[in-house]
Amino acid sequence: MRLTSRKILDRSFSGLGFFSIALMAASLVIILAPIFARGLQAFLFRATVEHRRMTLDLFERGDRAKIRSEAALAMQARGPVYEMLDSFKKDLKIKPASEWPKYKEPLQELEDALRDLLGPRPGEKQPVLPRRQYGQTRWDRAQIKIQDVLYRESYDYSDPTQMGRKIRTPRAQDFKGTSLEPLFPYIEKQAEDMLRPRLTFYWRFLTDVSKDSHFFGGIWPELLGTIYLALGAMLFAVPLGLVSAIYMTEYARQNRLNSLLRALIGALAGVPSIVFGLFGLAFFINTIHVSNSKSVLAGALTLALVILPTVIRASEEAIRSVPHTYKEAALSLGASKWRTIVTVLLPAALPGILTGIVISMGRAAGETAPIIFTAAVSVGDPLKLWETLSQPTPALSWNVYNLSTEHQKLDELRHVQYGMVLTLVLVVLFLNFAAVVMRARTSKKLKG
Repeated sequence: MRLTSRKILDRSFSGLGFFSIALMAASLVIILAPIFARGLQAFLFRATVEHRRMTLDLFERGDRAKIRSEAALAMQARGPVYEMLDSFKKDLKIKPASEWPKYKEPLQELEDALRDLLGPRPGEKQPVLPRRQYGQTRWDRAQIKIQDVLYRESYDYSDPTQMGRKIRTPRAQDFKGTSLEPLFPYIEKQAEDMLRPRLTFYWRFLTDVSKDSHFFGGIWPELLGTIYLALGAMLFAVPLGLVSAIYMTEYARQNRLNSLLRALIGALAGVPSIVFGLFGLAFFINTIHVSNSKSVLAGALTLALVILPTVIRASEEAIRSVPHTYKEAALSLGASKWRTIVTVLLPAALPGILTGIVISMGRAAGETAPIIFTAAVSVGDPLKLWETLSQPTPALSWNVYNLSTEHQKLDELRHVQYGMVLTLVLVVLFLNFAAVVMRARTSKKLKG
C-alpha cells in the first residue's frame, strides 16, 4: 500500500473514532441533562409555608414558633378570600331560589380548587389523608393550581376530524357582578403572600421515608432496598463467579463438556431479565421456599443469577491476562497449583476482577424485571438487616416504573419520579467511578 493511501486511511479511522466518541458524549448529554435538570427539583425548589408545616407535623423538624408565626401571616393574607366566599354565600341565600342552581356547581368547583391550593380552611373537618391536610407544598405546583382557580378548562369537540381542543375560560365570568368577582384578581396578586414560598435545599429527600404514597417525604426505603439487593446479589455472585472462572481457566480441559459449559454461560448472559424474575419466583420462592413470599433474599439470589455470567467472564478474562511467566516462576519455586492461583494469579488479576464486580453491582442496582416477582413492593418502611431474609422492600428501579404507570397523581409527583431516577443514575455512576479508581490503585500497588 502506498504511503499516501495509508496516511489517508489512518486519518479516516482516527476521525471516525473521534466522531464516535463525540456522538456518544452528545447522546449521554441529551439523555442525562433532562434527568439532572428535573431530578434536582426534588432537592432544590421553592417550598411554601405548607411544606414547612408538613415537615413540622409529619417529621417534627423546624422551629415551631417561627413556622406558626409564618403560617399566621399566610392565614392573614388568606382571610379576605374566605371572607369573600362567606359574603357570597350569604348573598346567595337572599337571592331567589331559581338562581341557586346557576352558582351551585361553579361555586363547588371553585372551593375544591381553593382547597387544593391552600388546604382546608380554618374550622373545617380535618381530612384523613395527609395530602388533603395541606395546601401546595411546592411553589411550582402552586402556580399550576392558581391557574386552576382562575380558569376553568373545557374541550371543544365541534370539529369531528380533530381531537378535542382545550379551552380555558376565566372563572370570574361565572360570578360576574357578584361579591365574589374581586376574589380572582386578589388571588393572582396575593398568591405569594398566601403561600410564602422560599428557596429550600431538601437534602433529606434521600433520608426521609415516604408519606402518603410519595406525596410527602423522601426515598430512603427505596434507596436502602436498592443497596440491600445489590450487595446481596454480589454476596452470592462473586464467590460462585470467581470459583467458576478459576475452574474454567486453570482446571477445565478442552473437551465437549467444558465447551458446552462456556456456551451455556454465554447463553445465560443473553437471557431476558424478566425470565430470571419468573425463574426466581418459581424456584426460590415456590420450590425451595427461601421465604414465604417476596423477600430481599429471594430478589438478591435472582439478581445474582442475572449478573453471574458477567462476573465469570470478567474474572476469566482478568486471570487469562496475567502473563504466563508469573505462573511458571511460582511453579518453578515449588509452589503448588492452588497456592500459585491464590498468591500469584488472583492478586495480579485483581484490577480486572474488581472492575467486573463493581460494574455488575451497578447492573444489579438498576435491574427492574428480576425483582418484580421476587422482592419489590410499591411502598414500605426501611428494613432492618435481619428483616431482609423474609420481607420485601421498595427499590428505586421498581418504584420509578411503578410511579410512571400506576400512580393516580403522577403529574403532581414528577419531581419524586425524576429524583429517584437521578439518585439511581448517580449510584450507578458512582459504582463505575469506584471501579476505575479501584483498578488504578490496585494496578499501582501491584507495580510497586
